[in-house]
Amino acid sequence: MKTSFVFFADGFEEVEALTCVDVMRRAGMPVVTVSINPGLEVTGAHGVKVLADSLWEDNDYSDAEWLVLPGGIPGAPNLAAHEALCDALVAQEERGGKVAAICASPAVVLGPLGILMDRAAVCYPGLEDTVEGVKWQRSAVAVDGNVVTGNGPAAAAPFALTLVAQSLSHDKAEEVANGMLLEY
Repeated sequence: MKTSFVFFADGFEEVEALTCVDVMRRAGMPVVTVSINPGLEVTGAHGVKVLADSLWEDNDYSDAEWLVLPGGIPGAPNLAAHEALCDALVAQEERGGKVAAICASPAVVLGPLGILMDRAAVCYPGLEDTVEGVKWQRSAVAVDGNVVTGNGPAAAAPFALTLVAQSLSHDKAEEVANGMLLEY
């Protein structure tokens, strides 16, 4: 199975980022956390410091399973300001690769890149008006082709389980959810 990458920038939403990594790894998916900072240490929106597995320049993203963006403020704007990440996201989407974003990141990162144009998507409530051309939904998670979006911290587990279901199977996602005592 291909490797998935979860990108961390200072100000990331901790529950969204770490839930994705945890759930995907429970499913047996290879996942690498990536700091877009100069060093491996990244500080979340609520002061939680984590050490990423790698730095941006340590990886080849051209054959990724998923490129995953947690939300958070200023995490999402920090991701959006990373030009190489934005280029990788556009290239991933253009080749039909899987892209996922939750909370502020669908509107702040994917929307301006055109990745959500004419797609069903969700984001943190109130950010929908910042991007035109998106078919905004009122659910916790939206799937439109190779793009999955989530609306915020409470959707972290369903969002991550959706990535597992899209890559492996609904049964595998259900198995992971059951092990975590979650309904999926």
